[in-house]
Amino acid sequence: MTKLRKDALKIVEASIEAVLPEKAVRDALQAKSIDKEVSVIAIGKAAWRMANAAFQVLGDQIRQGLIITKYDHSQGPIPNFKIIEAGHPIPDENSVTGASKALKMVSSLDDKKDFILFLVSGGGSALFELPQSGLTLEDVIGVTDLLLSRGADIKEMNTVRKHLSRVKGGRFAEACGTTELYAVVLSDVIGDPLDVIASGPAFPDPSTSEEAFKVLDKFDIYCSAEIKKAIENETPKALGYCDSVVTGSVTKLCDAAASVCEALGYPPFILSTEMTGEASELGRMMSSIAREILKGTKSPYKLNPPCAIIAGGETIVHLKGKGKGGRNQETALAAAFGIQDLEHVVIFSVGSDGTDGPTDAAGGMVDGKTLARIRSAGFNPSQLLAENDSYHALEVSGDLVITGPTGTNVNDLMVVLIKENV
Repeated sequence: MTKLRKDALKIVEASIEAVLPEKAVRDALQAKSIDKEVSVIAIGKAAWRMANAAFQVLGDQIRQGLIITKYDHSQGPIPNFKIIEAGHPIPDENSVTGASKALKMVSSLDDKKDFILFLVSGGGSALFELPQSGLTLEDVIGVTDLLLSRGADIKEMNTVRKHLSRVKGGRFAEACGTTELYAVVLSDVIGDPLDVIASGPAFPDPSTSEEAFKVLDKFDIYCSAEIKKAIENETPKALGYCDSVVTGSVTKLCDAAASVCEALGYPPFILSTEMTGEASELGRMMSSIAREILKGTKSPYKLNPPCAIIAGGETIVHLKGKGKGGRNQETALAAAFGIQDLEHVVIFSVGSDGTDGPTDAAGGMVDGKTLARIRSAGFNPSQLLAENDSYHALEVSGDLVITGPTGTNVNDLMVVLIKENV
């Protein structure tokens, strides 16, 4: 393995380490003075790890705790905590049970002696759900499925879902009354909007009932009397006694990558922390930036080798073929075409959760000889890309990045690493 590839792997490992749930919780608790008995409620795919970190810091100060996480994401009992595993990405009855228990827990607290630590991570929207009175879980899932099938975007879907729920759109924090609530958020949404992450259970909701009805009208979705009544019950627009902090995000992921790049001798340039769009287009763009810098002329990025170009975000793949892969592998494979035969460049794209699409890979890492390795194995890289078969392409070239599940989820990291041309 070349030094350039070894350095790239160091950047992957150290960047993800910086946004692990344990560090996120420790950092947040160090910044907060808590002198009351603590009730902990943790929701999301990283809930167990966040709750365990809180226990390591607060210990016996935690009077009671509740963890609501995805099936098979618990790693064992934690003193004073109840653990509920529930459905994701589709909520199930355990999602409802968990949310009901959380509401019951906070309803009995005394604001003079109690403090609520609310730990939120990706997946919380499905795992933490309780339909409004008069509605069933099937009602909520049915409306959500219709919105999805008719092309509603995430903002439109959230506008409706929040108004159908007793815990989304700030309603959980509202149910906590005057007991102080501190929400520690591990963001899986670009831009870290607190009203969107896990559907904003502890943040005021800017959307309105009127807007929710307009969304249903736009997509011609039937509104039963029960659904209409639920939507007319407006979500809170202001909340007291509630403080939120985003302590793990794609911005922190990119900042960590920049620090490691600097330490390894690659002056960094963060291109964007809100990268979206088609994965293959991003791959082609990142490779074009590498070529521009390697021309030796003054690049628009004011960088000369050695250097690193860093981007974070979450792309999409419009499936045209029947291959196997994920958005990060597709980004990497597409980038390989633009750096073919270049000796001084490595480009990688990885998911911070360690799982890219329906595969065991976190993403891919390519260099100037990637395409040659694919061809020498008897495959056509252009055909594999067209078939969205990036996994098998990078598997035969030895360019898959496999970390295993990391326990965090703060979007994706893409880096162009260029060594000095000597």
